[in-house]
Amino acid sequence: MALSITHTPVYCTDLDEALAFYTQRLGFEVHDDVPMGPEMRWLTIRAPGSDHDLLLAAVDHHIPPADRQAMRELVAKGDLAVFIQVDDLDKTFESLRAAGAEILQEPIDQVYGVRDAAVRDPSGNHLRLSQPLG
Repeated sequence: MALSITHTPVYCTDLDEALAFYTQRLGFEVHDDVPMGPEMRWLTIRAPGSDHDLLLAAVDHHIPPADRQAMRELVAKGDLAVFIQVDDLDKTFESLRAAGAEILQEPIDQVYGVRDAAVRDPSGNHLRLSQPLG
C-alpha cells in the first residue's frame, strides 16, 4: 500500500495576513485559493518544487462555538509547530526579524546536523526554520 502526506493544516486567525506572510516573507507559492461558500476558503500553499501543501485554515472553521476561544488560544501560544527547511537560514531569519516576526530562538548550530531558529507567524504558530550543516 502506497501512502503519502498531502496536506498539513496551519490554523490562522487571519487568512489574508497568513497568506502574505508565507508567500512574501518565506517564498511559498499559492497552490489553491478557492472560495467555498460564505465561511469557507480552501487555501493551500507549497514550497517551490514540493508536492506537499500547507492548508491555511481559519481557526474558527468547523470548530464548535464553545471551543473557538480555546482553539484561538492554542494557536496564539504556538502549541502547533511547522518545521521548514530553508537554503539560507541566516538570511531568512534576518528578513523575518526585519519584518517584525516574533523571535523565539536566534540561529544556532545543533548537534543533530542543522542550523536552526524559531519564530512565530502572525497567528502565533511556532515555526522552526532549519538549514542542514555541511
